[in-house]
Amino acid sequence: MDFAITQTINGVVFGMLLFLLAAGLTIILGTMKIVNLAHGSYYLLGGYIGYTVAQRTHSFILACLAGATMGILGMIAYKTVLSKKFARDELAQVLLTFGMLMIISDVCRWVWGGSPLAIPKPDLLAGTIYLGAIVFPLYRLAVIIIGLLILAFVWWFQEKTKYGAIVRAGVDDEEMSQGVGINISLVKTLIFSMGALLAGFAGVIGGPFVGLSTGLDMDILLLAIIVVIIGGMGSLKGALVGALLIGLIDSFGKSLLPELSIFTLFFAMVIVLAIKPGGLFGAK
Repeated sequence: MDFAITQTINGVVFGMLLFLLAAGLTIILGTMKIVNLAHGSYYLLGGYIGYTVAQRTHSFILACLAGATMGILGMIAYKTVLSKKFARDELAQVLLTFGMLMIISDVCRWVWGGSPLAIPKPDLLAGTIYLGAIVFPLYRLAVIIIGLLILAFVWWFQEKTKYGAIVRAGVDDEEMSQGVGINISLVKTLIFSMGALLAGFAGVIGGPFVGLSTGLDMDILLLAIIVVIIGGMGSLKGALVGALLIGLIDSFGKSLLPELSIFTLFFAMVIVLAIKPGGLFGAK
């Protein structure tokens, strides 16, 4: 019983981290139709920058803010490359963003080396908590709360604010939105920037327990893509459900069937697509 509870909590924690990453990816892919394979590199670079800031300032909050500066990098990437000639060319997007991923990966290896690193936990969350007979790190439980707060904020912004309505209008009917005076270029830039910001922030949040290492960008990108496919492109609710599902499968799979842990993730994706080709909450 204790084993099941521990692995369930571990799965939910990892699932909330995947949600932070996949939320930005599903927004970019579902609303803008941009295939951004550099999303995993925003996670890794944001984590490394957060690690450096944490080492210099001993402040986890400043590290999170530093990781969130990936929003600026995302804005630059979109305005200089993706919003121009290749905005509607999926193959060019794949090649360009994969090239960006490889470049950022090499820069990370050059600056921070190839050895695994971990961001120090904030002192306030460095202890443990007792859940009955189970001792669990307090920081991991805090990750769940952080993920829920981000979910609430993004949902509120999308569904309850004027700016969220402008974003939805721009996505649903771009020409009509431009006709009533909405700056579609600015809207898309902000969407792309927000996705990159969430990825960089997730890199810092995941740094204390997932760690940072070269090659992690590809691994985390693959998981995020699986989450988006399962949940449905453009669906925030789908990103949450898909992330929790993959987090739980990953946690139990590595504990019970370590040699088949990767297979179980893809098997879950195949089952969902066989039942709902558009994902759980995607287009029918």
